Amino acid sequence: MTKRTAAKYKIDRRMGENIWGRPKSPLNKREYGPGQHGQRRKTKLSDFGTQLRAKQKLKGYYGDITEKQFRRIYAEAERQRGDTSEALIGLLERRLDAVCYRAKFVPTIFAARQFVNHGHVTVNGKRVNIASYRLREGDVVAVRDRSRQLALVLEAVALAERDVPDYLEVDHNKMTARLARTPGLGDVPYPVRMEPNLVVEFYAKN
Repeated sequence: MTKRTAAKYKIDRRMGENIWGRPKSPLNKREYGPGQHGQRRKTKLSDFGTQLRAKQKLKGYYGDITEKQFRRIYAEAERQRGDTSEALIGLLERRLDAVCYRAKFVPTIFAARQFVNHGHVTVNGKRVNIASYRLREGDVVAVRDRSRQLALVLEAVALAERDVPDYLEVDHNKMTARLARTPGLGDVPYPVRMEPNLVVEFYAKN
């Protein structure tokens, strides 16, 4: 469903974690990095390395966002009042592709990006095909009528491996999702530990 399908599993192995919690992740069988040197003993990361890894993991989780786009999101979070790391998570979770993934309209965040790009969803009744579109609290996302019987949509709704978070009000009969509130880090059901505070430290120093 996306040009990054082959690469997403390499992200898992490079991070050393099954960051989406998917049962098909190769990390479930091979707990080491990709390539001929993947099985070498792991060395302790420096502070810079730890912060860089936290940034790469967070970027990868949201569909391997480009560095330029991710830095722009961070800069916006930094301008907001309060905790920058919490604001960063709130901005990432309000992306249209992230909401489609959270609402279980599609099985993966990579599929969510292409699902939106192909014009399968509307926001407040208007078609939006920009994956990075930023939702506001109260906005309603809906799968278009003609897209509701697509195989990947039916597959996603039936997935038992993840639940819809409580900051979304989802109706799978009508295939709609309403953003009830902007979540903080503790509200987001990450399968692995995310450390946006280390991302803030990384950008503050670089």
